[in-house]
Amino acid sequence: MHLPDVADASAPAPDVAHASAPAPDVADAQHRYPRVTSFRTRRTALSAAQQATWERLWPELGVHARDVDGPAPRLDTEAWFKRSAPVVVEIGCGAGTSTLAMAKAEPDLDVVAVEVYRRGLAQLLSAIDREGVTNIRLVRGDGVDVLTHMFGPGSLTGVRVFFPDPWPKARHHKRRLLQPATVALIADRLRPGGVLHVATDHAGYAEHIAEVGDAEPRLRRVTDTDTLPISVERPVTKYENKAQHAGSDVAELIWEKR
Repeated sequence: MHLPDVADASAPAPDVAHASAPAPDVADAQHRYPRVTSFRTRRTALSAAQQATWERLWPELGVHARDVDGPAPRLDTEAWFKRSAPVVVEIGCGAGTSTLAMAKAEPDLDVVAVEVYRRGLAQLLSAIDREGVTNIRLVRGDGVDVLTHMFGPGSLTGVRVFFPDPWPKARHHKRRLLQPATVALIADRLRPGGVLHVATDHAGYAEHIAEVGDAEPRLRRVTDTDTLPISVERPVTKYENKAQHAGSDVAELIWEKR
C-alpha cells in the first residue's frame, strides 16, 4: 500500500524489532474482514522542528503498518512498551489531542495511535516529547490493516474511533470505516469486557454506526451503570468546538464485548 502523503517516501523502513512472527490466523484475515480504504488523499510537509523530532523519536516510538514487503507482522506490545499493560488502539488519531490527554489521564494503559497522515503523527510525537508521556506508541497506516495484521484475537482492552470521515455523499458511503466487517474485526480483537468507543458529529453516520454496532452479536451497548476497564471521558478538541458552534451534536457510541 502506498501511503497518500508521499513527502516522506525516503523514510526509513519500519522498525520491526518490536514485532513477532505472524500468527496462523492472519493468512486469511483479509478474506474474513475485507479492508476498507476510508481515508482521503492528502499531501503534507513537516516543519524543520517536526522533521527533527520525527528523525529522533520515530525509530523508538513508531512503526509502519506496511513496507515494500507487505503488511507488518504481529506487534509485541510488551516488548515495545517495556511492560505488561492493557492496550488501547485509537484509529485515526489526527494530531493526537485526545490521544495525549487520555493517555496522560490513564498512565496504566498503553495506547497505540494509528494515523495515515504523517503530519498528524509528527504533531503527536512533538507533544509526547514536550510533555514526557511514556505510554503512547504510533503506527502509520490504515486502521483495518493494523487490526488485521498487527493484533491478535482478544488482545485489546479498547478501540477508539473519534470523528471518522463521514463520507456524506451516498455514493461514498461504502468508503466509511465503520462497516459491519470492520466492527466484526474490532469485536474479534477486543478481549471480553473490552470497549469500542466511537464519537461522531455527523447525524447520518451516527445512525449508521449505531445500527452496525448493535447488530454485532459480540457487542452490547454500554449503560450509565456499567463499570468499564477504560475511561470514556474525552477532551473537547478544537475540531469538536467548531462542529458544536456550527450546530452539530456529538454522538457518543459505546459498546462492550460480551
